[in-house]
Amino acid sequence: MTAPVRDDVPLRPGAPVGRTALHRRPRSFGRFVAEAQARGALVVQPRMGFSDPALMRAGLLATKGAADAVVGTMTIDSYTRVSDEPSAVRALTGGVPLNGFPLTSYSPHTSRWVLDGVRDAGFPVQIRHGSARPQRIVAALARLGLDATEGGPVSYCLPYGRTPLLDSVRNWQETCDFLAGLRGTGAEPHLETFGGCMLGQLCPPGLLVAISALEALFFHRAGLRSISLSYAQQTSPAQDRDAVHALRRLAAELLPDTDAHIVLYTYMGLYPQTRRGALDLLERSAELAVETGAARLIVKTTAEAHRIPTVAENVEALRVASRAAARYRAGNPVRRGPAPGADPADNAVYAEARALVDAVLDLDDDLGQALLKAFARGFLDVPFCLHPDNAGRSRSHIDASGRLTWSEIGAMPIGHVTDRGRRLTAAGLFEALSFVQRRHDRTLPSPSSPPSSSRPPLPTAARRPAVHRQHTQEVAP
Repeated sequence: MTAPVRDDVPLRPGAPVGRTALHRRPRSFGRFVAEAQARGALVVQPRMGFSDPALMRAGLLATKGAADAVVGTMTIDSYTRVSDEPSAVRALTGGVPLNGFPLTSYSPHTSRWVLDGVRDAGFPVQIRHGSARPQRIVAALARLGLDATEGGPVSYCLPYGRTPLLDSVRNWQETCDFLAGLRGTGAEPHLETFGGCMLGQLCPPGLLVAISALEALFFHRAGLRSISLSYAQQTSPAQDRDAVHALRRLAAELLPDTDAHIVLYTYMGLYPQTRRGALDLLERSAELAVETGAARLIVKTTAEAHRIPTVAENVEALRVASRAAARYRAGNPVRRGPAPGADPADNAVYAEARALVDAVLDLDDDLGQALLKAFARGFLDVPFCLHPDNAGRSRSHIDASGRLTWSEIGAMPIGHVTDRGRRLTAAGLFEALSFVQRRHDRTLPSPSSPPSSSRPPLPTAARRPAVHRQHTQEVAP
């Protein structure tokens, strides 16, 4: 393994990042996605990261040709996420594998070797990390000529640690200012919100859509013009359709003069333990992306419930998702615009999200300050989130139809646009967390499903969702 070398790169707005990297920059991330969508292809992307440079390079090369339109991913390890490079260096020196690529601990020469001949006009690469302190990561990726990453002041703070929201907002403001400054070099940096994926599960879509839209607006006000807005597949296909349509409408309303697209995440909660169930859930997410006009899909693999996926499993997931999207598109021609007299975004999710967005924007002209005030007053309140800056008064449940709804809304200003159901008991919480897993593990194969492997499904007694490592690659310490 290549010996790690600290990659000290200062981050300040407008700081130079190296002429060589900039001169080799291919077309922008946003343009690649837009061109793929225009020709009818769903862009698919893994959540893959390895600490061994040779394995990271091999993984990128393997995924590059997996489907018609693929984005490469370099997921950052957990030590780097929390700015603990010394621990990352000690692990690398001792030959201990990390759960991602330690971008700021390797020499830039090593990172360039990983990317050389891999990233090109037909294969952009995004850096994924999970950090409330992303300055060093973003400076390092810019030095390599990369221009795409993701996160946000709320979504990369509340679920994953105890960094004060005030610090996260300040850190992300500096990061956005830096990225916007790269536009002066001819680059078009791309930033993806993670707000539509808060905690992965049991957060009703109205709040997910609102936080994703607010983070996108935060990026826009900092000067970024290539943005994607995220949403994670939840428990109800019908509700998910409403949510993606609502997010697209909010993007159009809030982000003028912006190259924006929707990125959908395959379900991020307790994943099916059977191969058949995992593939079925992945295919449903691909169909949802096509049906709602999402441009990009972050896939999950058949290994999610058990361990970190291999390169081969990531490649399989990309191929399965791409083929499912193509089949669905062929059988269901996408309508150009809504049906006469109908607006798919005129729905309950939009009403709830718009009420939250408007309430936050009314708090302060500075959106960073408005977000801080919104959480301090409980106007934004993520259920089951234990961060000290989250009010913790909201609760959700899954109703009889499978929809995620509120049981308690705390101080969130949505009482006039939402219905409330029963409060979850401890047993009900367990059932809700495993709802999607159990549903898909019991699903019979559809005619279009790929054949199952020779390994039989796990016996019923083994299907205990004790602890799920849904963020193992991206954010787990």
